[in-house]
Amino acid sequence: MARDVFHDKVRHALESDGWTITADPLGFSFDLFNLMLDLAAERVLALERGTEKIAVEIKGFGGISKITEFHAMLGQYENYRSALELRDPTRQLYLAIPDMLYNTFFQSELVQYTLKRNLIALLVYDPDEEVIREWIKP
Repeated sequence: MARDVFHDKVRHALESDGWTITADPLGFSFDLFNLMLDLAAERVLALERGTEKIAVEIKGFGGISKITEFHAMLGQYENYRSALELRDPTRQLYLAIPDMLYNTFFQSELVQYTLKRNLIALLVYDPDEEVIREWIKP
């Protein structure tokens, strides 16, 4: 499985934020194929709340066409969300994107509308400082 160039940066950012990486990658088997999400992590919350569990798909959008990559990401995100619902429904799926991409391409009206319409959760990170800047839930 080819890793995104930002894979280790996102992993470090999550660990710095108190998350424990529980799978790298997180795999699911189905009848005819396997799916591999980039990371799975857990964080212990206050005793009465238990453990928060997430799965993270990392995208850098480094190709020629950001809109083409966005189209592909939408389908991939939906497949991963379905896999989690079937195999690990307690885990929240996040799309991890660099802050520079979030502050430019992801601010377009169409992208913002599409994210909201498709209930896509974002983890926005700074790849230089390896920190999480923002968690955005739909």
